[in-house]
Amino acid sequence: MSDNKPQAAPSAAPAPAAPAATPTGNGNGNGKRKRMLTTLAAALVVAGVGYGLYWGLYGRWFESTDDAYVQGNVVQVTPQVAGTVVAIRADDTQLVTSGQPVIELDRADARVALEQAEAALAQTVRQVRTLYSNTSAFTATMAMRESDLAKAKDDLARRKQIAGTGAVSQEEISHAQTAVQAAQSALEAAKEQLQGNRVLTEQTTLERHPNVLQAAAKVREAYLAYARTSLPASVTGYVAKRSVQVGQRVAPGTPLMAIVPLDQLWVDANFKEVQVRHMRVGQPVELVADVYGSSVTYHGKVVGFSAGTGSAFSLLPAQNATGNWIKVVQRLPVRVSLDPKELKDHPLRVGLSMEAKVDIHDEGGQSLATAPAASPLQTTVYDQAGKDADQVIASIIAANAGRGGATAPAAANVPAASAPRTSQPAPKV
Repeated sequence: MSDNKPQAAPSAAPAPAAPAATPTGNGNGNGKRKRMLTTLAAALVVAGVGYGLYWGLYGRWFESTDDAYVQGNVVQVTPQVAGTVVAIRADDTQLVTSGQPVIELDRADARVALEQAEAALAQTVRQVRTLYSNTSAFTATMAMRESDLAKAKDDLARRKQIAGTGAVSQEEISHAQTAVQAAQSALEAAKEQLQGNRVLTEQTTLERHPNVLQAAAKVREAYLAYARTSLPASVTGYVAKRSVQVGQRVAPGTPLMAIVPLDQLWVDANFKEVQVRHMRVGQPVELVADVYGSSVTYHGKVVGFSAGTGSAFSLLPAQNATGNWIKVVQRLPVRVSLDPKELKDHPLRVGLSMEAKVDIHDEGGQSLATAPAASPLQTTVYDQAGKDADQVIASIIAANAGRGGATAPAAANVPAASAPRTSQPAPKV
């Protein structure tokens, strides 16, 4: 046996010493987080206090909306008579003045009708003039018949006086009686003629005679139809939406173009129904147009509130009496006037977007407008045609009543198609 003894396993090496613990910094991290939360909370409190002060001192006195748009009068140019377009004297974007001809229709048919009416009036005046002349003639005839009757009666009386002497036969007396009856009948006929003529002429003058008035009305109608072949601009403004073409046959009432007076604009601001609670007529409004930005501020006033919401006047109003009804906040159009000077300095166009802010500090005004419009929209460009027609009628009557010379045709008095009725020349197309 070997005397080598089994040797014991070598002892394990000593474990290395654990590294010294280092601080993790959790204390500093928690402090930093707390400071951030505290700062954020303080900022929120300050912001809340600031907003509360802003709302209490300023914000609650104003109502604003960006659902606002520029509106204006879009004046349609429509013919009053049928005809064929022969000239267009204004086009889109061009400025036209009130009374300036913008469209011309063919005048041939209207001229013929006017000349026929003039001739009929002249003939009627001459016929009525004859009626007045007949009165004098019938009066003279009646006087002559009275004289004939008196003579016939004298003849009969003389014959009766000498009938007893036998100088006059009974037949002669009978003839004398017949002559008296004939003279009496002739006198009665003359009286009837005079009376019948007086019925046609008494209590009136030649100018006011019904026949003359009827013929004059025909002339006036034909003259107006002739004058209306020239379509004037009803207002001063800019042409838009021209749809008519040369050679087109148009009917009365057909829209041919529109004229927009850009000095008569306003803003329709659509506020939520909860925003108009404190709004009143006359409250000041500040407006900003998207086309100019915040660099230009318009100042206006509330002039009225719409009689209903936008949905109430829609083509298909909402049907709320259903089981699946959902409440939707409605918007009420509020009309805002604009300062004419500001509008002139910075022109707007119909349909542009606006932002409106109403100052509701003063609630002393009315919720609804109580006074009628101070200056209703109107035009006088059509008045002159009627006055010219009256002058033409008077001249025709005077010429055919023996009180004046020959008159020119009425068509010559109508302004020429190429000559505008204002001092400003018509723009060329």
